[in-house]
Amino acid sequence: MLSNRKMYSILNRHQKKTGFKPLPVVIIGNGPSGICLSYLLSGYTPYFKRESLHPHPILQKKLEEAPHVSILDQDLEYLSEGLEGRSHSPVSLLFDTLLRPDTDFGGTAESVLTWWHETDRAIPHLVLGRNPPGGAWHSIEGSMVTLSRGEWMGLPDLQFKDWLRQKKRGLRNNRATAEDIAQYYQHYVMKKGLQKNFRSGTVVTSVRKVSAESISNHMQEDLQKSDSLWNFTEEGMEVFQVDGFVKTVQGDKEPFSIYAENVVLATGTYDSPTWLGVKGENLSYVHHQLSALEEAVKNNSIGITSDPVLIVGAGLTAADAILFAHHCNIPVIHVFRRRVSDPGLIFNQLPKMMYPEYHKVHQMMKEQSAACAGPYECYVSLPEHHVLSFGKDKKCIFQDKNGYQKAYKVSMALVLTGSNPNLSFLPNNGIDLAMDSDQPVNPKRNPIDVDPFTYECTQEKGLYALGPLAGDNFVRFVQGGALAAASSLLKKANKNPP
Repeated sequence: MLSNRKMYSILNRHQKKTGFKPLPVVIIGNGPSGICLSYLLSGYTPYFKRESLHPHPILQKKLEEAPHVSILDQDLEYLSEGLEGRSHSPVSLLFDTLLRPDTDFGGTAESVLTWWHETDRAIPHLVLGRNPPGGAWHSIEGSMVTLSRGEWMGLPDLQFKDWLRQKKRGLRNNRATAEDIAQYYQHYVMKKGLQKNFRSGTVVTSVRKVSAESISNHMQEDLQKSDSLWNFTEEGMEVFQVDGFVKTVQGDKEPFSIYAENVVLATGTYDSPTWLGVKGENLSYVHHQLSALEEAVKNNSIGITSDPVLIVGAGLTAADAILFAHHCNIPVIHVFRRRVSDPGLIFNQLPKMMYPEYHKVHQMMKEQSAACAGPYECYVSLPEHHVLSFGKDKKCIFQDKNGYQKAYKVSMALVLTGSNPNLSFLPNNGIDLAMDSDQPVNPKRNPIDVDPFTYECTQEKGLYALGPLAGDNFVRFVQGGALAAASSLLKKANKNPP
């Protein structure tokens, strides 16, 4: 990998050399979405593998109609019509079933795709990210086991389980650790020769559309003379200006400014934990990340004899915190708003066989409420409760659905109720791009409004959104968005054969 100073010079070099000639594509975010799109923009092209048989007969018939035409160049709406599965995105279902034909039925059928590296179809691009390639996977506690099965974490044309086998490792209960995933994504970028497109240690502070005239007359002349992939002769041509800084080894911040014809938002949602918005939430004992509990145990600041740890939330991160505390014999008070039997609760959607540890947490939530003591020591469940306030004396006040209040003294509090994307680099925090433009972008309730077959934002041409920002919350399904965006960008660059 390049040093940060070298990265900084490369980020600016093409503009110094060509007088602000814009890049065709800048991708913000280097997690699985960004990596997969970089792969597809680097000339790696999927075709239907002749002689292969897809278990979906109608899709098989469609694939046989044009085996010599790349999937990227076919009508994605036509191919994905009629597919059903665990995603709302038709193209995500399509790409997933081409890569893993019968995985939802426990099958291990091979992909029906074959990959060709057609370098003449590559589109110049940069992928900007704070972490090494893999994005937020580098920020997650390394021993955490993924929710998804290991084979669902893999990227195109390099199976995760094959990589793990080379490391002389197997999958625990078909699932992988966060550390494995982070290493695999870094290995993928190197193995596929994508590293020249990646700039780690970069923080984007602003993305805005600017007219060519406003940048400078010099730039406009350069654009019209340039050998760019897009046609710039039209009046009032606009490009995106992407500003930010690169963190150097010395801890300095080197600013950069680059221009792009298209920008892809692939930043995920790990950045900004959700706050409850109650009194005392900013006190030092109240935390919003699981790592705070791990740190406190490591420092011996909490232990078996401490007051209970308060855990707020009923998602998988809250469950991970409960399992961790339980393992360390630390007492827990668990507060959550839903009923234990609520079908919307994630535990009610997970197969027991595949997720025994989460099933155990669900059992505890059911059987160990404050109203009736159950078999689990050091754990109290308070369903259908919410936090009213956190006191300076570490006393927390809760209220149940009937308005009754309870007070508990705790050693620390963890509010683990999800996270929101940090889109502060976009005008108005990206709210104007959302499905409901009166509310902040939220991956589950209010994603960015994109065209389902191109992933281009409906409110801003040239801007694309992938992954959780577009409502695709599993690695397995973010890859379809990358396929849709790559297909659209290739059409714009006229790199699709007729």
